[in-house]
Amino acid sequence: MIPITYSPEVAAAKEAGTPLVALESTIITHGMPWPQNVETARAVEATVRAHGATPATIAVIEGQLHVGLTDPELDSLGQAQGVAKLSRADFAACLATGGTGATTVAATMIAAHLAGIETFATGGIGGVHRGAETSFDIAADLAELAQTPVTVVAAGAKAILDIPKTLEVLETSGVPVIA
Repeated sequence: MIPITYSPEVAAAKEAGTPLVALESTIITHGMPWPQNVETARAVEATVRAHGATPATIAVIEGQLHVGLTDPELDSLGQAQGVAKLSRADFAACLATGGTGATTVAATMIAAHLAGIETFATGGIGGVHRGAETSFDIAADLAELAQTPVTVVAAGAKAILDIPKTLEVLETSGVPVIA
């Protein structure tokens, strides 16, 4: 089993049996510039708290899986350079080599499941890219949605994707899309 470092807030919520919501970290390291990235992450965490749950932002820091980030960890991740973007394919290697990585939808689902967190909120999922009929560029998120038992609440697939093909892959994979 992978050792998990829980933030004090997440550890307390787990102990009390109160709701937890997993959050990805790639938006912090790859999606927005500093300081807007950290400000946005804190705003999302505040929204989760305002609705009665505890946020659990997930990342790998120096080879250790962190479920829930402290303020200093969030600040550090938000300003870090060279942070890996982790999906299923490179998650284990980052842990094994002592790397630091931000979790995509797929990696966040894996970590949330390992931590016993049943719900994950994100802005958008990856999917089938335009031109996939020749490139075969299909995000690992879709396979993860089909195999990892975590409920994902999202605005939908990212707009740059081929939405009809993404929906077809989800349907073929038995993933319910509720909207």
